[in-house]
Amino acid sequence: MTQTAAIEAVFARLGADFTGTLQESMGIRYDEVTAERVAGRMPVAGNTRSFGLLHGGASCVFAETLATVGAALHASTGRLGIGVEINATHHRSVRSGDVVGVATAVHLGQTLASYDVVLTDEQDRRICTARVTCILLDRAKTTTAPAVRLEQEAGVAGA
Repeated sequence: MTQTAAIEAVFARLGADFTGTLQESMGIRYDEVTAERVAGRMPVAGNTRSFGLLHGGASCVFAETLATVGAALHASTGRLGIGVEINATHHRSVRSGDVVGVATAVHLGQTLASYDVVLTDEQDRRICTARVTCILLDRAKTTTAPAVRLEQEAGVAGA
């Protein structure tokens, strides 16, 4: 089985369908997927600000996407990881090529998973460092009003 086929088999096991999603439109592709480490690529083209630099929001989307894939793999069948917190520092700009991302697990618990995410350019220069925390939820509990359900499950006042 090729690496691409193996990654597709992992996503099929999770029931993931990226058709029509933000990650599809941003061109995110995966090189490695495990609960402990997720690596992938995203093109700069199509993810820039009007003056040609990679948009900082695109870096955040890419970082959270990598982390939530790892969290979903950790969560077990019937559960998924949803990003609830992200902190990102943008170190340098990039105008072309691919951004390479690696999310490394820092904590894999029963209700939360946290990842350090490093994004680099094709010359292996760090462009962004992010920390992402994901809550692990039963898939059935995320069908309607996910923000309210997240707050209820997390015990946030006013939910």
